[in-house]
Order: sequence, then C-alpha cells, then structure tokens
Amino acid sequence: MTSTNLDGAVWHKSTRSGQDGNCVEVADNLPHVVAVRDTKDRDGGTLTFSPEGWATFLDAVKAGEFDCDTK
Repeated sequence: MTSTNLDGAVWHKSTRSGQDGNCVEVADNLPHVVAVRDTKDRDGGTLTFSPEGWATFLDAVKAGEFDCDTK
C-alpha cells in the first residue's frame, strides 16, 4: 500500500453537517488527490480519491443514487 503525503491539507466540514459529530472532513486542495476523514477520529485513517473519482461520487450523491427508501 502506498502512503499519500497529506502535508498541507486544508480540511473542511460540510456546512450541512449537524452538531451530532457524525461528520467527515474533506481536503480537496492537494494536487491529484482528495482526502476524506472522520471528524471524531482524525488519526484513525484517511480515504483518498482521485479528483475525478470524487467528482463522480458527489454527482451520484446529488442525483440521489444512495438515498434509502425508509417507508
């Protein structure tokens, strides 16, 4: 497994995040990588994505592809 250098990452949390602590932080200011981590466990590991993969994921979220039917 290759380690990604995250020095210089600027982390931000969604403005839609509530105060319950169930949030992720994203660093999208690095070249060639978008990093995601859990706000409750910042040292517990980081997922990394290509910018294209991250954009595809966000488009799918916005399109409702991961919405659950709770009825």
